[in-house]
Amino acid sequence: MLVIDGSGDGHGVGMSQTGAEGFALHGYTYQQILAHYYTGTALATLPATQNVTVLLESSRKSVSFTGGAQANHRRLGTAAIYRAVPVRGGRIGLEDTLGRRLATLSEPTMISGPTALTLRGTALNGIKNGAYDGSLELLRKGSRIDVVNVVTLESYVSGVVPAESPPTWQAAELEAQAVAARSYAITTDVSAEFDLYADTRSQEYGGLNVETPATNAAVTATTGQVVTYNGSPVTTYYFASSGGETENVENSFPGAAPEPWLVAVLDPYDSSQFGPIKLTLDSAAKKLGKLLAGTLEAINVTQRGVSPRVVAAQVIGSKGTTGVTGPQLAAALGLPSTWACFAVTGPSGTPPSGWNASCAGPTGLPAQGSSGPSGASGTSGTSGPTGSYGDTGGTP
Repeated sequence: MLVIDGSGDGHGVGMSQTGAEGFALHGYTYQQILAHYYTGTALATLPATQNVTVLLESSRKSVSFTGGAQANHRRLGTAAIYRAVPVRGGRIGLEDTLGRRLATLSEPTMISGPTALTLRGTALNGIKNGAYDGSLELLRKGSRIDVVNVVTLESYVSGVVPAESPPTWQAAELEAQAVAARSYAITTDVSAEFDLYADTRSQEYGGLNVETPATNAAVTATTGQVVTYNGSPVTTYYFASSGGETENVENSFPGAAPEPWLVAVLDPYDSSQFGPIKLTLDSAAKKLGKLLAGTLEAINVTQRGVSPRVVAAQVIGSKGTTGVTGPQLAAALGLPSTWACFAVTGPSGTPPSGWNASCAGPTGLPAQGSSGPSGASGTSGTSGPTGSYGDTGGTP
């Protein structure tokens, strides 16, 4: 058997959402929460509202929408359903629901309306028939179409906060989430055609469908505020839960340069744990795939970070040893975090005494249980960034 024990959920860099909720429950303000997780930083307010661009759909044969009043210079009926399709000459055809061609438009095609636009079908964020502020930009990609939401930064953040943190959490945590989301948005740039993905590759963005009064209040209370280091906005990674300590960015993201504001800090109100997980050697071998040569004999951790997170390890098989990074190993085994210990045992699955001692969290922290700080509802789920290993708050 392969036995695994560990802590945390996510990459461990920057702000722990569960830990931030714990701080909020203990009376900390969002300013204090952000200063704790992003070492040596300050807050600044952007001088003016700006737009961000978010990829909502990719490589679609056709795109349907409602709410549009104009497509480039052509007037539309806001109540009508329109279908956009690629046509010859790198242009975009506009059709009605019966498939009749209404117009042939230049690319990119900008769809705008007096209020929200509804993108029919399921977007990359998993939302079906989602409503979005701003405009929709249709881009030709060969014989397919991409859809990009051009939206103000504040409207974007309003669609991120409730997708990343439970709206029932404390106001200070939601406010800290708003500032972190805003800072992340303006300091990352995915491609020349759009700034951000609408899913865990950047941040979860649900548009108007997910907005709530509590999260909108948090966005309004922090309007324009971003995290800065030496006067410049910085990338504010965040994740679900730390297990008691965060990690230096270079230890969690292989190849990343050290950053003074993304260093390990103790996280006193987050003691989330997982395990012990028990896998048969056959099951472990299937998960490890090409990382394992022969029959699994041991997993030897050769380097840990400031926290007990695995930076480097060896997968030892009967036919050889393979060096792996912590993220590679955690991803292969489906672990929520790289904070893990391993033991290969007999069929009983009983590891030797002290096998997981190196995974013990920092001493002297409050005992809060495995589901989050006292009084908190735990992490915000396992289907989005707050529960997906390695994707929370983006990766370099």
